[in-house]
Amino acid sequence: MSTKITSGFWYHHLEVNAQRAIFHQWSQLEASGCIENFRIAAGDVDGFREGWFFADSDAHKWLDAASRIYVSFPNPQLASVMDAFITLLARAQHPDGYLFTYNQIHFPNMRWVNLQIEHELYCHGHLIEAGVSHYEATTRTDLLAIARRAADRIVEDFSGKGTDHTPGHEEIEIALLRLYQVTHHKPYLDMAHQFIEQRGRNPLFALSIIKQNASVDSRGKYVQQKKQEYLSAHPEFKPFQLPPGNAAKKPSNITLRWYANALTGKYFQQHTPIRKQTVPVGHSVRFAYLETAVTMLARESGDKTYIPALEQTWERMVTRRMYVTGGIGSLPAMEGFGNDYELDPEFAYAETCAALASMFWNWEMAQLTNEAKYSDLFEWQLYNAAAVGMGLDGTSYLYNNPLTCRGGVTRKPWYAVPCCPSNLSRTWADLGKYIFSSNKDEIYIHQYISSEHTNEIAKIEIHSKLPWTGKVQITVTPSAPTAFNLNLRLPSWCDANSSHITCNGEVLSLPPTLQQNEITASGYDPRERRWLNIQRTWKAGDVIELNFEMPIQLRRAHPKVKDHQNKVTITRGPLIYCLESVDNPKVDIFNTAIETASLESVFDANLLGGILKITGRSKTGEPLTFIPYHLWGNRGESTMTVWINQ
Repeated sequence: MSTKITSGFWYHHLEVNAQRAIFHQWSQLEASGCIENFRIAAGDVDGFREGWFFADSDAHKWLDAASRIYVSFPNPQLASVMDAFITLLARAQHPDGYLFTYNQIHFPNMRWVNLQIEHELYCHGHLIEAGVSHYEATTRTDLLAIARRAADRIVEDFSGKGTDHTPGHEEIEIALLRLYQVTHHKPYLDMAHQFIEQRGRNPLFALSIIKQNASVDSRGKYVQQKKQEYLSAHPEFKPFQLPPGNAAKKPSNITLRWYANALTGKYFQQHTPIRKQTVPVGHSVRFAYLETAVTMLARESGDKTYIPALEQTWERMVTRRMYVTGGIGSLPAMEGFGNDYELDPEFAYAETCAALASMFWNWEMAQLTNEAKYSDLFEWQLYNAAAVGMGLDGTSYLYNNPLTCRGGVTRKPWYAVPCCPSNLSRTWADLGKYIFSSNKDEIYIHQYISSEHTNEIAKIEIHSKLPWTGKVQITVTPSAPTAFNLNLRLPSWCDANSSHITCNGEVLSLPPTLQQNEITASGYDPRERRWLNIQRTWKAGDVIELNFEMPIQLRRAHPKVKDHQNKVTITRGPLIYCLESVDNPKVDIFNTAIETASLESVFDANLLGGILKITGRSKTGEPLTFIPYHLWGNRGESTMTVWINQ
């Protein structure tokens, strides 16, 4: 089974990703000392280790992204950089499989300490994922062998150990499950199962986290002392200067809330066993990685007892703890969830990695349940909460993504914690895998992205004009006339009464939109999706034409969301729109009120590379221009808002 993205909106993004972003990221990893850390660990050079204790993960994620990119955009230069890095990893890895440069360089006789905070297992997880991706891209086993040695070390050191030996930042669970999928080596599945099952079972977690925090501080002071000694002895050494982080407006009580979250275990999803975790809490990236792994485990093991908690948690997130962009994580500093309906647009952290992690989870839920609502949320987050993270040039990024910015948030070439750039790149590179799924007599089309897909049933070609228009053409070509079901996702944003779908010119009747009892906090509801099931004997050249009407829609927040009364956000199709000061220099975008009847969509070939903008006027007659939210910040520092006074 293979899928290739062929043209259109997303193909352009994939080109930028492959031709610019991935090489820019490598140059930043080199400049910041991240790659040099491995050379120091391998004994190739003398120097001082730079970056956070978890910096290895950024290099591993880059290699993961590069491997996935290479499938669709083979490039000798990229292959050369990957090969050189793989051989460096082999030299840096300890003979017994351990690879964590922070300890190898600074604390060579210490391992697996401060697991909740220092991210050893997280780093090993991204190394393992890189090995799996490289194997899937090239069929080579050199990086896979490195990954397996690391995984075998973890299995040896952690199997059968107690709750103190549980990862802090979830990710290793996903990696072990992916490794199991390609090797069928059961100890990897068992290790992931153990890590997941022992979460939330340590009654002394608060004491443990206090001790670990003290240890992290002590170790950090030791490293800083050694760095000062190194700098004194090597005045020629110039540490890499990172740009300052983006501004993040914080609630006044955020420090107290962070401590409460950490000590109760909620920040780490360590507060209760996994089947009782039915409310999204804590650090939003960790949360979504955990939910992804649990869903993968449910699929691989066939254990359906995980499903009720997964579904309840998803429902709670969508209805009460998610922004209208699909962003999750309303609290800066904690980088995580607030309370129900606590969705201040200016406080919104909505980290890019959190959106990507939620997309991973939604894809796994779609495969587990065959429910269209998960694919609907995937699409919404893809175009809004995730796409905003990478600039049009592929070399500038957003880490946190507020929905209202009064200044201080800009796209940057790199960050002190550069987890988002390579995470975006590996997701874009692998976007084709999220379009289709199938079984022996059924094909599902989850996303309308121009692509070619071939499986054991048929070849499917999609030509899509999304997100600017709702016109999609699907051509079905089985090798011989074949009876099977083709399921088309009807997005929550399309109106069944005004959309038009034909099969070989015959108009198809559409199922009604699914109405929900509980309205969501944000005004966007993926549960209003549905499948259109077409049952027929398909012949070569059968054509389905979809014309989704894409009117401008005004979405309103739930009444319980503070300070959102008489405010709306403007959407069209799968896109959220915003007011940016660059386009509205004479308008107070935070206090202006729109004349809703004046809104209309206009394609502008000269704006941001060619986009469909929305124009209108304020109640006082001032002209207004709205652009897709994911494109804001591409023209220098500015102010912006998604929520507009009506």
